[in-house]
Amino acid sequence: MFLLRRGGNRLTPDRARTLTGDGTAVLLDVRETPEWKAGHAPGALHLPLTRLRAGAALPAVVRSRPVVVICRSGHRSRQAADLLSARGVDAVDVAGGMNAWADAGLPVVDERGQGGRIA
Repeated sequence: MFLLRRGGNRLTPDRARTLTGDGTAVLLDVRETPEWKAGHAPGALHLPLTRLRAGAALPAVVRSRPVVVICRSGHRSRQAADLLSARGVDAVDVAGGMNAWADAGLPVVDERGQGGRIA
């Protein structure tokens, strides 16, 4: 069953935070490591799109739950959501990515868990 796709193929940042914050879904950030270190959503898992395209395995927690994919602007996350969906994963992306996340006033932390920035 595709829980996430019932509501459309892209989520707003607020909807993404609700679904990932209550444990319904996992937030997967597909940006590159320097971008991740500069600032990401608290609780997000990190797996760069480059590694995902190369066939990297998903973390175990991601394999059994719906996935909300995020990047900086929404371009890479859309590609990742399509790739994951083709693998049978219930996946959607966040429209506008981390830029929209931060613009919505949602928290961003750096690699130390402090106030982060979108790179």
